[in-house]
Amino acid sequence: MTLLDRTIEGIREPDRTAAAAAQARQDSLTKPQGSLGLLEELSVRIAGITGNPRPRLGPGAVFVMAGDHGVCEEGVSAFPQEVTPQMVLNFVHGGAGINALAKAAGARVVVADVGVAADIEAAPGLYVKKIGRGTRNMAKGPAMSRDEARRSVEAGIEVFEAEFAKAPFGMAGTGDMGIGNTTPSAAIAAVMSGLPVRGLVGRGTGIGDAALENKIKVIEGAIALNRPEARDALGLLASVGGFEIGAIAGIILAAAARRIPVLVDGFISSAGALIAQGLCPLSVEYMIAAHCSVEPGHKAMLATLGLKPLLDMGLRLGEGTGAALAMPICAAACRVLDEMATFGEAGVSEG
Repeated sequence: MTLLDRTIEGIREPDRTAAAAAQARQDSLTKPQGSLGLLEELSVRIAGITGNPRPRLGPGAVFVMAGDHGVCEEGVSAFPQEVTPQMVLNFVHGGAGINALAKAAGARVVVADVGVAADIEAAPGLYVKKIGRGTRNMAKGPAMSRDEARRSVEAGIEVFEAEFAKAPFGMAGTGDMGIGNTTPSAAIAAVMSGLPVRGLVGRGTGIGDAALENKIKVIEGAIALNRPEARDALGLLASVGGFEIGAIAGIILAAAARRIPVLVDGFISSAGALIAQGLCPLSVEYMIAAHCSVEPGHKAMLATLGLKPLLDMGLRLGEGTGAALAMPICAAACRVLDEMATFGEAGVSEG
């Protein structure tokens, strides 16, 4: 049995008894029922995820998975691939947006090279799980082999487990780095949602009109050439995916197996979430959508996953920034459930 098989086998239904107890307590707190909106629903979900009717979430960890993409040969990005390894080192040295936001949230940043098209100098805190030096060009054939797709998912699982063994954490967040990765993400969104490519593709790092039209044609051509199917998530990842997208799916599956809530970041992370859902439908029960990106296809991705975003702030950076911003909201929802008095405890008359 592979690591992927074992991880999926370990994913169970959320604890419905804990969720029901959390809902009962939520309904008896000193406030009108439902007056805290999504915070109430969130606390009950986290109770079911953790199996604790009064959960208290410890500090989080944001996992930034990095990889490059052969499809960049087709001119789909405004930035050169050299930026990917440069940004990986920026994450490791603490100088990126995710580092600032994770620090504000009291979370740590975990970085992994799962497919950067360059050798990155050794650095403390950097996991090297390179499946290959970037994927192949999906416009000319499959982005990777099926075995490489499985290994990319397992790389995410391995990083998650290694980091958890160092010091357990209460929440996980997904993040990404990879020039050109909105292209495979849009392809995955199109296949999984069944919607036309054109309505799902955005400008990524800021391409112009001509490049956007080219990007749409490249994705449509890659799907027509490789013929991926929504029912075969691993085959879809192999056909038009990315190593870091597979690793994000692995992070999500590992979190679900450990009953840890996982905050899914934006467009790229949601592509990984769609792959995780395809591999194990139960895994979506452990996902929390951190925010809604301005990438056109992100709403369709979240609808396909059946998730409601916590935030809508016009974000489109990736890196796990939305996940870091949402972590304090999850912690706050749990503190309300645990610390707020019930009507009976406070001696307050109910309506």
